[in-house]
Amino acid sequence: MTSPNVAVVGPGAIGTTVAAALHQVGRTPRLYGRTARDQLELHAPAERIVVPGPVRIAADQDVTPVDLVFLAVKATQVEAAGPWLSALCRADTIVCVLQNGVEQESVVAAHSRLGRVLPSVVWFPAQTQADGTVWLRARARLTVPDTEPGRAVSEALAGSLCTVETAGDFRSLAWRKLMQNALAGLMALTGRRAGLFARADIAELGLAYLRECLAVARAEGADLDDEVPREIIDAFRAYPADLGTSILADRDAGRPLEWDVRNGVVLRRGRHHGIPTPVSEVVVPLLAATSDGPG
Repeated sequence: MTSPNVAVVGPGAIGTTVAAALHQVGRTPRLYGRTARDQLELHAPAERIVVPGPVRIAADQDVTPVDLVFLAVKATQVEAAGPWLSALCRADTIVCVLQNGVEQESVVAAHSRLGRVLPSVVWFPAQTQADGTVWLRARARLTVPDTEPGRAVSEALAGSLCTVETAGDFRSLAWRKLMQNALAGLMALTGRRAGLFARADIAELGLAYLRECLAVARAEGADLDDEVPREIIDAFRAYPADLGTSILADRDAGRPLEWDVRNGVVLRRGRHHGIPTPVSEVVVPLLAATSDGPG
């Protein structure tokens, strides 16, 4: 796939970053989302990139299939994106899922008859600003499985601001990222940004939570060593105090939270393997109630 036709579904913070990367190297994608826009705008550390639109909001008969789809909607929005996937996918279309969690393939496949679903791990912080532009706070990096679809994604983004790494042991990296996402759930519960982890009591709670996440990850086949929980806590404590996370932004905006794919999965898989997860037993119901109510 040397010059694929590409689409981005869900041009929020992550989708805009990838769209800008594709446009930067002459592979300007078609754009599909919930909000009509004439263009997308990314402010990266070293440059400003404007991606020409429009962002289409209706999956009508004018939509034709493409070779590669970057699906950048949240897990809570996959069902709503189903019509786009149906219109954009052939049997051989690669659907690269830019989404949290370790269940991307099953979640997306449930809403798409066609296409080859490729999970990914997103390693960069991007934030949507009040005016709709996106601020990329660090270099963009994706990890995908070392498979033919993964290599096609790497080729599509080659030379762009978004680095793509292919991994033979993708499962371990995906679970490591899930542990980070699970810990960030504490930010949504408290309504606080990364500065929260400067508190010693929160750091200790987070460490206990990460250790039970690690036990579940290993039971699921991830190869992660004992130091990973401490490394993740130390990284959170080193972040800028004002750094947010998508689950906190969703809480602030009153949107549904991705609590199940980021946190609930640890509780569910822990129960399946008979692993005690006492922190999850508290965190997950609180996040579910924060997201879905009632009250």
